[in-house]
Amino acid sequence: MVPHESDAAHAASPAKDRACRPASGTSPSGPAVSADVASSVTSPRVDAPHETPQPWEHGWVGSIVGVQALGTGSSAPDRVVPNEELASLGFDSDWIVQRTGIRQRRRAPEGMCTSDVAYPAAKACLESAGVEARDLDLILVATMTPDCPTPSTSCNLQLKLGATCPAMDINAACSGFMYALVVGAQFVAANPSMKVLVIGVDLMSRTVNPKDKKTFALFGDGAGAVLLGQGSSSQGLLSCFLGAQADGGRFLAQPGGGTCEPITPENFDSGRQYVVMDGRAVFKWAVRMVDLASRRVLEKAGLSIAEIDQVIMHQANIRIIDAAANSLQIPREKLFVNVDRYGNTSAGSVPLALDEAVREGRVRRGDKVLMVGFGAGFTWGACVLQW
Repeated sequence: MVPHESDAAHAASPAKDRACRPASGTSPSGPAVSADVASSVTSPRVDAPHETPQPWEHGWVGSIVGVQALGTGSSAPDRVVPNEELASLGFDSDWIVQRTGIRQRRRAPEGMCTSDVAYPAAKACLESAGVEARDLDLILVATMTPDCPTPSTSCNLQLKLGATCPAMDINAACSGFMYALVVGAQFVAANPSMKVLVIGVDLMSRTVNPKDKKTFALFGDGAGAVLLGQGSSSQGLLSCFLGAQADGGRFLAQPGGGTCEPITPENFDSGRQYVVMDGRAVFKWAVRMVDLASRRVLEKAGLSIAEIDQVIMHQANIRIIDAAANSLQIPREKLFVNVDRYGNTSAGSVPLALDEAVREGRVRRGDKVLMVGFGAGFTWGACVLQW
């Protein structure tokens, strides 16, 4: 493990092939849904690459000030898996780079779990802030790849850190860290003496099928952490936008392993435990949503893109990042990218990139940082953070 240390109530029948779509004339309170409402986890729409969902504008928009980042940290497994190593599985390195921008990714060895990857990131974060684990008031872990169904990954991490505070997990897939960041900031804003450790971490290598060329080369393992505490009235989340669009779940899902499809020998043999994705539909939705969410938080904060010092998007695919950057007219020098070295680390993506940006001096105290996450669900989260 290589740490990156900072310098300073509807029940739906699972037997049916269901699809949930927003009705026309959807109101901000949510879409009208039929009795046959759907959990897409039972039938991801990998067979419909041309059917692209339109991003919703619904969601929670707000601001949370009086909060600051006291420190950051990140970590990734030691093992580097370059594209060339995937050649034996039928992957072409040049094709991967051209289509995704990914040149390598980190993969955890057998026996390493999600909390093991989160631990060095958490330690580095606490050290950068000069705070002891015993002084933490809350631990939030965003992950879609928990150590086990229960106890939570956050509880396992609490044990490893030697902390005694409350701990809970949040699952919003690749948007998870953004959700956790907002929740953590709300705790601090309501209770200024609190110190909240927010971690995004995933071991996506455990969820992808080596035979699936749509997913296997995309994902890596990694973690990032931010410690939140009391700040000035000018610091914090100047604006934030969280949302979920459940009709998009059919385009990106991990069908097996939950109560809809418990793991059985039959499901296991058919690969239902792996992530499946309609890449084209996800790409189109993501580009539009990053643009929409970014403009929404900029408007809420009363800022233009020219007033943003650094932009950190979910590191899913360089083509998504480039397309959104072009649409928003973000100068390259303000756009932080590390997808080439880590691949898509899901909830670990944004905080890992944030920590690297801080350590490289690209994010300094007083800077305004635009951060955007998006992922399965569909879900998204964006904010303008006054550092």
